[in-house]
Amino acid sequence: MDTGGNSLPSGADGVKRKVSYFYDPEVGNYYYGQGHPMKPHRIRMTHALLAHYGLLQHMQVLKPCPARDRDLCRFHADDYVSFLRGITPETQQDQLRQLKRFNVGEDCPVFDGLYSFCQTYAGGSVGGAVKLNHGLCDIAINWAGGLHHAKKCEASGFCYVNDIVLAILELLKQHERVLYVDIDIHHGDGVEEAFYTTDRVMTVSFHKFGDYFPGTGDIRDIGFGKGKYYSLNVPLDDGIDDESYHCLFKPIIGKVMEIFRPGAVVLQCGADSLSGDRLGCFNLSIKGHAECVRFMRSFNVPLLLLGGGGYTIRNVARCWCYETGVALGIEVDDKMPQHEYYEYFGPDYTLHVAPSNMENKNSHQLLDEIRAKLLDNLSTLRHAPSVQFQERPPDTELPEADEDHDDGDERWDPDSDMEIDDERKPLPGRVKREIVEPESKDLVCPVPHVQ
Repeated sequence: MDTGGNSLPSGADGVKRKVSYFYDPEVGNYYYGQGHPMKPHRIRMTHALLAHYGLLQHMQVLKPCPARDRDLCRFHADDYVSFLRGITPETQQDQLRQLKRFNVGEDCPVFDGLYSFCQTYAGGSVGGAVKLNHGLCDIAINWAGGLHHAKKCEASGFCYVNDIVLAILELLKQHERVLYVDIDIHHGDGVEEAFYTTDRVMTVSFHKFGDYFPGTGDIRDIGFGKGKYYSLNVPLDDGIDDESYHCLFKPIIGKVMEIFRPGAVVLQCGADSLSGDRLGCFNLSIKGHAECVRFMRSFNVPLLLLGGGGYTIRNVARCWCYETGVALGIEVDDKMPQHEYYEYFGPDYTLHVAPSNMENKNSHQLLDEIRAKLLDNLSTLRHAPSVQFQERPPDTELPEADEDHDDGDERWDPDSDMEIDDERKPLPGRVKREIVEPESKDLVCPVPHVQ
């Protein structure tokens, strides 16, 4: 690995990027429940670091417009969205059948404000896609997004609504091809499944594989039909370090960019692949994780950065703060400024944490075999697929105001799948149970508007 994400080189990649950053001050108030590893509070901690490092002044800061029912139904089933909108902790005992049907319960609990939480994080991701589509920024960031396990008709792995799929559908209105890259420790199964049969979206997931949630993401899973070879899975073992990770990430992503030539890129920056994560077992440093952001940024293609997993929350905040700096082209100081969550970061009060001395179970031979196999798969795609738009959906309107914008409905385009948006109520998280896997569903969801 060369720069390790520590500094951005001069030249083309050193040019400042215009960054739009989505944040709702309420997001940290949502609570999955006692003992649940998913803590939206980490988003507020990240924001506090960004504020005290002085990074907010270098970005356009936007409060996301909440996604409405009809926006969520561009991917999700109507009855599933209706269920999420109506369920509350008080009423869940009366809907046990529905809870089981939609996989809501243990990993994905019902909590106060659940639906408004979904609307908020999905709204930020779709809003970022809209900004990129209109050319109003080079990079859009929504650290509250990246919930990659949610399926068309069910919650999964702490995820209820798949904001990533919704954002990619928005990007496809403007771009013939969209690349999705996932560096969460868990396989990006919900996104891969959604686009498994199309050549307009390539999905690339780097993840722990083998007796690990969600149990999918074999290197042999490559897509189907028109989507064959447009799904890439990079199965990894415990303890992978920065050097090993990037000996795969850079050549594979470099070849993907050369052959697929996406018009836009979505990078899911799940921080549970960091060393010392509560649920993870990788050994990446924050600089090594951020090197993925730096590398994607270097291609100068419209880029949407999203959050995802991450359960040692002080390290999640460190990571996403540092990666925001990478997106901006600003190197932030390791010594942490005083702020309201300062005590979380003791005893060192630094931004970076050293990786551990855990064993790297990824041998050079294994890494070489994975790299060769995936590069061989890519070699079957000699050039970017030719795509003709058919009945392109209308562009989503852009909101005029930023963080003080009150009307959440003005951004969205008028075509509606459901007419119940005016009765939106804030209603009801997620503890990934690595040991117990949910029942697998042989379901490939059709994707609207994708040819």
